[in-house]
Amino acid sequence: MVKETKYYEVLGVSPNATEQELKKAYKTGALKYHPDKNHNNPAAEQKFKEISHAYEILSDPQKRQIYDQYGEAGLEGGAGGAGGGMAAEDLFAQFFGGSGFGGGLGGMFGGGMGGHSRGPQKAKTIHHVHNVSLEDIYRGKVSKLALQRSIICPKCEGRGGKEGAVRRCTTCDGHGTKTMMRQMGPMIQRFQTVCPDCQGEGEIVKEKDRCKQCMGKKTVVDRKVLHVHVDRGVKSGTKVEFRGEGDQAPGILAGDVVFQIEQKSHARFTRKDDDLLYHADIDLVTALAGGNIYIEHLDERWLSVEILPGEAIAPGAVKMIRGQGMPSYRHHDYGNMYIQFNVKFPEKNWTQDPAAFEALRKYLPSPDVVNTAPTESMTEPADLEDPDNNSKAGFGSTPMDEDEDHEPHGERVQCASQ
Repeated sequence: MVKETKYYEVLGVSPNATEQELKKAYKTGALKYHPDKNHNNPAAEQKFKEISHAYEILSDPQKRQIYDQYGEAGLEGGAGGAGGGMAAEDLFAQFFGGSGFGGGLGGMFGGGMGGHSRGPQKAKTIHHVHNVSLEDIYRGKVSKLALQRSIICPKCEGRGGKEGAVRRCTTCDGHGTKTMMRQMGPMIQRFQTVCPDCQGEGEIVKEKDRCKQCMGKKTVVDRKVLHVHVDRGVKSGTKVEFRGEGDQAPGILAGDVVFQIEQKSHARFTRKDDDLLYHADIDLVTALAGGNIYIEHLDERWLSVEILPGEAIAPGAVKMIRGQGMPSYRHHDYGNMYIQFNVKFPEKNWTQDPAAFEALRKYLPSPDVVNTAPTESMTEPADLEDPDNNSKAGFGSTPMDEDEDHEPHGERVQCASQ
């Protein structure tokens, strides 16, 4: 004998109504009294909340059993009591898979019906790093990337077994965990453990009724190929997102897949934003007398760079070629290419011809300053030689670094203008 019938009367069904009859009654009432169809009608909004609350209680077998035996008083203090349970908008969104109408639920209720809709849970996002060469970023490309993901088993449609064979575990009430108590002296410790009957699944299905494709797991592994567009000039760290292409599981939204583009290091160029830096080795003759150097660009073009005679490229000098840098991301202009020159000097004893040295002294500009000693009598011959790399002093293999506050203790040198 049912103690109370209020919730049944709200839905307009008998106390013996089946699950399908409850669903049909809720669907009819919720759509009829939904606030979007009854603007400025507080009575309809209140009716909508009552229908939602009644269906939430009666659609749960455990809550319905308590209500039938003890009425609303039996539900107080637990799930489904007057102050608890799922918000009406959440239940409606879960039942219909969305608001059912044009606007969002949060906007419909204006925050007056238990807060904004939380919506269904979503699977975790799959993150991958896509390493791309500088050439591909310069030209742009489409990468075909394969990934493995979990999808709902197509054979059992995510049930895990034959239709009707999967039932809720009564031991844990479908939660997958069970509360245990343990005596520790005068105290009793409560702790949760995995349900031994369903092994944490929350559901029980006989072995013979399990799905032969997913073996009761409800999901299977699937291989998915995604086309990742690498736009020209894209920056490192840019993320390309594929919504709903990630893992799937019953009762939750499919997750997303995010590829983060990272630029690989390059053998010839260093990139900074839209500019490129190139290190060019040139010999001393080219630096002084001019000549051409050739640079292979990222799209296999070769740039012919002319060094004018007499330009006198100094070691470490930087020059610029306008418009030969990286394409600007989603724009139509280009950055610049900067060339840093490393002037290579000839080998030691490159010639023994005195005439060559005299020619250099003749054609090269005279120095602005010349090292001289105060008097000839104060000078002492000193021979130069290559440093000993095994020297204990430690200066044989690395350049000497002077501290800014350090005063060198070398010999006095007097500079006199010539």
